[in-house]
Amino acid sequence: MTYKEKKRSLLFLGLPWTFTSYTVTDEIITVDSGLLKKEENDCYLYKVIDVRLETRLFERMLGLGTIHCFTGDVTDPDLKLLHIKHAKEIKDYILKQSEQERLKRKTLNTQHLDGNPGISKMAQTDSCR
Repeated sequence: MTYKEKKRSLLFLGLPWTFTSYTVTDEIITVDSGLLKKEENDCYLYKVIDVRLETRLFERMLGLGTIHCFTGDVTDPDLKLLHIKHAKEIKDYILKQSEQERLKRKTLNTQHLDGNPGISKMAQTDSCR
């Protein structure tokens, strides 16, 4: 399944007046932006750690929403899909598909494997050693 959405301007009543488009496929999220200076940013779905949907009052009135994808990607750890239609449906898809991609690639979230300093101090002072 592929979702293709354009960033919409809140000033122009939700019309796609900007030069930013978002494409979400089974494996990757692509953000294309710019008119004179084109920029393309990709993020593999298996790198998406968490997803948040944000809808402000004016966005709700226009049927829009903003998706925050918290990723392990170096170029954009907080990837935002701003002011898009079908935001709830796309957020749910990204969340489900990112988990499937992690299972398919046999990867796991290594965000906190460096250890917790508090736990290390507890182990040093443990009287059961």
